Amino acid sequence: MSNSTEPRDPTYTPRDATPARRFPVREIVLFGALLAAVLAVYALMGAAYSTRMLVEAACYAILALGLTIQWGYAGQFNAGVMGFVALGGFCAMLFSVPVNDAFWGTELPGELGRVLLYGVAATFLVVGASRLDRLGVPGKLRTLITVLLALVLYLVVISQLREVTNQIQSQAGFVGGFGLPAWVGWIVGGALAGGVGYLIGHVCLGLRSDYLAIATLGIAEIIKAFLKNSDWLTRGTATVSPLPWPTPGPAELGFTLSRAVYLSITAVVIAVIFFLLHRAYHAPWGRMIRAIRDNEVSAAAMGKDINKRRLEIFVLGCILMGLGGGMLGTFNSLFDPQGYLPLNHTFLVLVMVILGGPGNNLGTIFGAVAVYIIWIMSEPLALFLMQLAVSFGEGAFGWDAPNNMDSRALQARVLVIGMLITLVLRFAPKGLLPEKITHHG
Repeated sequence: MSNSTEPRDPTYTPRDATPARRFPVREIVLFGALLAAVLAVYALMGAAYSTRMLVEAACYAILALGLTIQWGYAGQFNAGVMGFVALGGFCAMLFSVPVNDAFWGTELPGELGRVLLYGVAATFLVVGASRLDRLGVPGKLRTLITVLLALVLYLVVISQLREVTNQIQSQAGFVGGFGLPAWVGWIVGGALAGGVGYLIGHVCLGLRSDYLAIATLGIAEIIKAFLKNSDWLTRGTATVSPLPWPTPGPAELGFTLSRAVYLSITAVVIAVIFFLLHRAYHAPWGRMIRAIRDNEVSAAAMGKDINKRRLEIFVLGCILMGLGGGMLGTFNSLFDPQGYLPLNHTFLVLVMVILGGPGNNLGTIFGAVAVYIIWIMSEPLALFLMQLAVSFGEGAFGWDAPNNMDSRALQARVLVIGMLITLVLRFAPKGLLPEKITHHG
């Protein structure tokens, strides 16, 4: 058997299998256009208004990053963003509002703690009853015992809780806060949102994407209803304000400078989140998450724990939503459970992710800022166009100006966002900055 080898060409140079990096023309053009839009808003609306808009857009960018890792990384459609944002805002309020001496100076904290301990004990009893099958109890009997026990314990605990909460409302108004720095509430808000997401994930992540969306939407409404009706905890519809900032406020620095300082904090938070997500996306963990998203059966055949990884990504996204909700609530200096709306805190975030590109962190930030500018500026631009039309109609045809032009201009935002999402889905279904997928082999 001959072992013939051909002589190697000395001029041959092996080609690198790594694809060449392209010049980011699209990114430069889009962010250049976005910068021009921001400068135009500054010129038209003034520095104080524009800086406020950028701070709110930055908070929404954190929410959008939480959704893009759930939907873009793992294909999980979370329609309950509003609920996790509300939890973050609640924690920001609870930890930053001054201490209410009318509550803590009485016996009411002890009574409330006693009832909460009863609730914890009842929970353990129900969980223990749900596992009676390990002692040989038949499954149907175990289920019956668990349901009846849960119903009875719920009625007992809720009756005692109502007695205590009625006393709180009559004597102290509400429990008040802890008087801690606002950033403590942000961290706890993210942790609380992540904990709730962990509980939801155990139940809902086994559902198909459309059923998962319905389940998360319903859970978000439950969270909102709880916060709205718990007057002893959140003052309900009476709202809680003002919420202290972690930075000097407008009284010390003026509106523009104080908002600029707050904007710098949100920019630092976004930079840290972007760096961590970028590293995670290109790490083996990120490749595994995308493999599960693209072909769950093949990933499971390779020995990957599908349910554990999906739960990880869902909890991580909820943490970012809670963090962003806390920062947004603190900046608005108001906690109003009725102010959390699916249109503002779920659908708008979804549009941001779709416009920027699901799974692309940089595209998500671009989409968040761009969509929020369009959302905010649609009202004054629509009012300006309406006033021009009325002026022309009065001079040419003798029209009478309507009395509710302001409210009509406000509704124009919904029309503009609807047109925007329609155009994006038609001409750029993967977003303006789609996810960069590297093909191997």
